[in-house]
Amino acid sequence: MEEPQMHIAMYPWVALGHITPYIQLANKLAKRGHRISIFIPTRTHSKLQHLNLYPHLITFVPITLPHVEGLPLDAETTSEVDRSLQPILMTAMDRTEKQVEHLLVQLKPHIVFFDMTHWLPDLARRLGIKSVQYWVTGLVVTAYDKSTETQNPPFPDSSIRLHIHEEKIFERIREMEFGSGVGFVDRHEWGSRSSDAVAYKNCREMEGPFAEYLEKVWGKRVLLSGPVIPEPQTSTLEPKWDHWLRGFKHGSVIYSAFGNECILELSQFQELLLGLELSGMPFLVAVKPPKGYESIEAALPEGFEERVRGRGIVHGGWVQQQLILKHPSVGCFITHCGTSSILEALLSQCQLVLLPTTLIDQIFNARMMSQNFRAGVEVKKGEEDGLFTQESVCEAVSAVMNEENEIAKEVKANHAKLRSILLSTNFESGYIDNFCHQLQDLLKS
Repeated sequence: MEEPQMHIAMYPWVALGHITPYIQLANKLAKRGHRISIFIPTRTHSKLQHLNLYPHLITFVPITLPHVEGLPLDAETTSEVDRSLQPILMTAMDRTEKQVEHLLVQLKPHIVFFDMTHWLPDLARRLGIKSVQYWVTGLVVTAYDKSTETQNPPFPDSSIRLHIHEEKIFERIREMEFGSGVGFVDRHEWGSRSSDAVAYKNCREMEGPFAEYLEKVWGKRVLLSGPVIPEPQTSTLEPKWDHWLRGFKHGSVIYSAFGNECILELSQFQELLLGLELSGMPFLVAVKPPKGYESIEAALPEGFEERVRGRGIVHGGWVQQQLILKHPSVGCFITHCGTSSILEALLSQCQLVLLPTTLIDQIFNARMMSQNFRAGVEVKKGEEDGLFTQESVCEAVSAVMNEENEIAKEVKANHAKLRSILLSTNFESGYIDNFCHQLQDLLKS
C-alpha cells in the first residue's frame, strides 16, 4: 500500500551553508511527491530560487527577522554579518517564534525540520506537529562533544585527535553564548533531547560508528538522509574560466576555495598564495579579501602578480565550484573542509588537500578525510598557534600531485573508493526512500 504524501516545514539556521542543503533535501523529498514549506528570510528568496527544482511542491515562505541592536540594518543571513555578530543574528531568529507559530497554524504541516531554534520542538508539540532536528554537519562533531561528558562511553574512533589550538577553539565554543542568553552547546542539546527525532545529512558507510554512539547516548534513533547529492548542474562553465583552464595539461591545475564566509587573516592569505607559487604549478584561487582589506589586489604579496602571471589567478568573487572541479585540467582541490565542499570534492576526481579554518566541523571533516579514510592530505599547522606556512602548503600539494609518491597513490585509491560508494546505483535514492519511510513511521508513533 502506497504511503500518504507528507507536508514538511523547514526552518534552518540563516546561513547559506545550512539553507542550501535544506533546499537540496527538499528537492529529493519533492521528487517523491512530498510538499515542503521552507521558512527563508524575505530578501534572500531571490538568491536561492534557482535551487528550487519543484516550485509546484516546494514553497519558500517569507519570514522577517526583527532588527536587534548591534546588527546591520536589513541583515538576514550570516554572509551579511561579521562572524562575531552571529550570536545577535541568532537572537533575531529566536524572536521569530510568534511568526513561526502563526505560520505553522496556517500551514498545518505533519513535521517541522530545524537545527538551531531549540524552542521549535515544544512549539510543534503544542500544535500536534512532529519535530526533527536535522543537521547538515557531520555526526563526528556531536559524538566527540558528547564523549567529553564523564557519564558517556568513550569516543568510538581513537584515530581522530584534536591539536592543542583546536582544543582551545572547541573549549571556547562549549563556553560560548549563542543568542538570547543560551549557550551554543545547550541550544544543540535541548533541540536534540526535545525533538521527536534527530537526523543527519550523512550515511552509515562514512559515519556509522558515530550514529550508533549517539543512539546510545540519546536513547533514540538517529535518522540518516544519506549524502543528499545536488542534482547535476545544467549550466556550463563560464567561458573565461573554461578558456583559461584549457591552457594547461590534464590534471595539472590546483583549485583552492574557502567558502562564502571564510575570511583569512592577511598573513595566512599570503602564505597560501606564496605556497601555491612555490609549488610551481598553475592555480586558481577563489577567496574573499583578507580581514581589513576591501580588495584582493591590495592584499597580494609584493611582486606576486608579476611572478605568477599566466599560471596563477586569485579571484575574489563567486565561481561555479562544481563545474570547476569537473574540468579535466583541474587535478587538486585545496578546501577549507566545509561539509558541502567535502561532498563536492569526493564526487570529483581531484586530489584533496585539506586546510580547515577555525570552524570546528571543518576541523573534524579534515581529520576524518586524512586520518580515518586517508583520502586526502592535511596541511600541517603549528600545534600551539594553528598557523600554516607557504612551505606546509607546498608540501601538502606536492604530496598529492606527485604521481610517483606513495601517499598520492594511497589517497587517490581511497578517494576513488569513497566516490564509487557515493555514486553507486541506488545508493543515494535508497537512503532517501528509507528516510521517507522513517518519517512516515514517526508520524504513526
